[in-house]
Amino acid sequence: MLRLEDLHVTHHGSRGAVPAVRGVSLALEPGGTLGVAGESGCGKSTLVSAALRLLPPTTAVTGRVLLDGEDVLGMIPGRLRAVRWTGASIVFQGALHSLNPVHRVVRQIAEPILLHEARAGVDRRTAEARALELMERVGLPARRARSYPHELSGGQRQRVMIAMALACSPRLLIADEATTALDVMVQARVLDLLRRLVAERGIALMMISHDLTVLADTCERLAVMYAGRIVESGPAPLVLRRAAHPYT
Repeated sequence: MLRLEDLHVTHHGSRGAVPAVRGVSLALEPGGTLGVAGESGCGKSTLVSAALRLLPPTTAVTGRVLLDGEDVLGMIPGRLRAVRWTGASIVFQGALHSLNPVHRVVRQIAEPILLHEARAGVDRRTAEARALELMERVGLPARRARSYPHELSGGQRQRVMIAMALACSPRLLIADEATTALDVMVQARVLDLLRRLVAERGIALMMISHDLTVLADTCERLAVMYAGRIVESGPAPLVLRRAAHPYT
């Protein structure tokens, strides 16, 4: 499904070269769940952004990112656009800033469908009908379809982001700090939703968080990241009970 091999990410700026990810190798099988834990600034969000080539051109990325055996880093732009949303999609932290404030949420959920399936004859009405089905699947009432992002609660906005990520039936879902800014009760509901979607749809899930307990409760395997490197990985219960690295 997803395999990272000796991935290095280096930012280049006015202060010179700053390494953010240093030789990371990870694997996630189809239908599997992997949690990547680490403090702010350790490189975990940079890691997943590099995996989908979302970093600016001034950032150097080396190594291999294999998605279903195909190297993402070597894809031409047209192929890369086809893979995003359909092969792998991402849910970012801070849905209020990720959603467009001037468009209703049903339109935003429908956008990836139109982008990838317009040539197949899918029009906006069909795309928005599918968007309504996705809203229902993630627990959002249909009456919220015409709402703007600022009219929704934090948990509802995060569900909109998850619905968008699922719009093109990806085989891999990446959740980057998707529950960090939510209160405990809303966080629990979003995590339950992610677990249910993985079980029902058989998709692979990669979760990024600084909270080991959240990851251990959701993911089969854990990887701990520190200073740009994976310092420990293994089955979630084993990593929690028998931590081998001081940072863990």
